Order: sequence, then C-alpha cells, then structure tokens
Amino acid sequence: MDELPDLAPFQRRLDELGAQMAEPSFYNNSRRAAEVTREHQKLTQLVADYRRCERLDREITEAAGFGRDPNADADLRQLAAAELPDLERRRTELRQQVLLAMIPPDPTDSRNTVMEIRAGTGGDEASLFAAELFRLYSKYADKRGWKTQLMSSSMSERGGFKEVIFLVIGSDVYKQLKFESGVHRVQRVPVTEANGRIHTSTVTVAVLPEAEEVDVQIDPQELEITVSRASGPGGQGVNTTDSAVQILHRPTGLIVSCADERSQLKNKAKAMTVLRSRLLKRREDEERAKYAAARRSQIGSGDRSERIRTYNFPQNRLTDHRIGLTLYNLPQVMEGDIDAIITALQKADYEEKLAALTGHSFAPARTAADED
Repeated sequence: MDELPDLAPFQRRLDELGAQMAEPSFYNNSRRAAEVTREHQKLTQLVADYRRCERLDREITEAAGFGRDPNADADLRQLAAAELPDLERRRTELRQQVLLAMIPPDPTDSRNTVMEIRAGTGGDEASLFAAELFRLYSKYADKRGWKTQLMSSSMSERGGFKEVIFLVIGSDVYKQLKFESGVHRVQRVPVTEANGRIHTSTVTVAVLPEAEEVDVQIDPQELEITVSRASGPGGQGVNTTDSAVQILHRPTGLIVSCADERSQLKNKAKAMTVLRSRLLKRREDEERAKYAAARRSQIGSGDRSERIRTYNFPQNRLTDHRIGLTLYNLPQVMEGDIDAIITALQKADYEEKLAALTGHSFAPARTAADED
C-alpha cells in the first residue's frame, strides 16, 4: 500500500496559522486575515482527509486479515471480502485528493497576464500566424469572460503582427495560460505559394504574470525613458504629439516600448506594466533555475527556446510535443477552443508534481508525432 508523504510540515503550518488567528490584532489587516483564513481552512481539510486516509488503511488491513484468516467466521470472511473493493476505491480517491492538496499553490496563478506574441522564422507567414494566435487567445478570453487590453503592437506589411503585447484580465488567467509559453510551429501552404509547397514558420509566445508594484521595486534612477512621435497612418491624432514611450531598465538591459495610446502618460503606464511583469518573470525563472539546474521540467518551464506545439494545417493536426497530445480539430482550435489542450497540460503538471511528492513517475509515453 503506497504511503502518503509526511504530514508533519503541514500540521506545523496549520498550528502556526492557528496561533496567528488567535492574536488580538489578527483582523486589523482584513486582506491578510482573509488569506490566512483561506489557507487555514485548506490545511484543516487536508489534515482531516489525511486522518481519514489513515483510518481507511487500518480498515483495509483488518478486512484483508479477516479474508485470509481460516479460523474466522465464514460470514465475517465473506463480509470482509465484499467490503474490501469499496474500501480500496475510497482510499485511492482520497489519497489522490490528499496528494493534490499537498502540492504547493503557485502564488501567481490568480494574476492577470501579459502575453507577448512575436513572429519568428518564416517572414510574412510567421507574422500572419502571430496575428492568428492573437485572435485565438482573444477569442478564448472572450469565452471565459475575461477582458483583453492591447499594450503594444507592430504590424507587418501584409497585415500580420511582427509583435503584439496584450494584457488579459480575469479570474485565474495565469493558471490557465501559463503553459502557452514557447515556440509555436505552423506548417501549411501560404496563399502566395504557387506550387503548393508546405512552409514551416514559427511564432514565440511569452506568458507573464502581471506584476504589482509591491512585487517588483523599480528605482526610477535605473530607468532611461525616451519619448518620440508615434508612427502610423498620416492625419491621426496619435501622430501629432510625442506620445510614444520607450523605457530602458539599465541593470537588466530590458527595453519596453509602447505607442498605441495618444496619451504619453497612458503609454508610459502600459510600458511600466510590461516591464514589471518581465522583471517578475525573470526573477521567478532565476529562482526556479537554482532548484532545477540538473533537471528542468518541460511543463511550465517558460523557456521560449523550446518548440512546444505544431499546427499542421494540411493534416488538420495539432501536436503538443511536451505531453504527446495530438488533436485533429485545427479549425476549432483556431477559434479559441483550447480547453482540451490546457486541461491536458494541467493534468500532466499535476502528475509531475505528484511524482515529486511520491517518487512515482507519471511521465506520458512519447509518440511518433512528438518528433515531427
């Protein structure tokens, strides 16, 4: 029978939270009090389920013992044998529930999200696909009741995007979208291809949890801010003032530009939002690298050098190479129907975290499509 991880660290944390809640000044900070109360409730449930699992272990052991005891009453042996499958089923379900509750939550899961989509290799075809991915994520956001806000964009001559940065606002946005980071590859026949040859292009997607000012402290002295006349079609108000803003963060060399608003102040605010989110993501990546230098996870690593997904239009096939998932519904996917992909990625992430807790591997088998 598989043993559960040690409960002691969770019990200690529960005791710490209980002590905090007993302090007279606990409710002075209502936001902090709400966070502590939620965590306390979650850990209380975890400890209760853990104890129930232990009781089920004892009941299973007793039932199995009765079933094997030749000296036991025949009716008792029969009753024990009949109860054993249900006890084992309940124990399996409860054990999974306990293990999931033991996985540390990602503190950024509930955040709004900054998404950056950039055309990679493939010229015009890459920029056109970048625009299609922007539309895909916008439609997905609409279906979930989220709002999108354009932060910055650079159009290509054929109407695609060289780069587009936008903010997605809603509930648990980062939790749903964080596995979209990486290189997205498209294989199809461009409309300009006379001989019907399939071209391969790439687009990079970065998914950044929106950073709040308390998350990332930026010294104004470390910023170099320049303004310029925004470019665009002649005659528009956006071109009549120095509204475009570029911010250089000297310590890291990160540069953020924004020119979509007519107001210099609004462009600066948007650029600072993107800069803070990039700095937060960089800090998280550095922390993750400290603990995972020897063994980096493909799921959720956020490494944009990895090819994570292929969209093969001639075969109507989508393949996510990290988990070996293949779907044959590209038209629906391009309309924002990506719930099945996100659910599969989240499941794989949970299983990997469970494996780290229990020492059992849940790694999915690779398929031939993974190597396409």
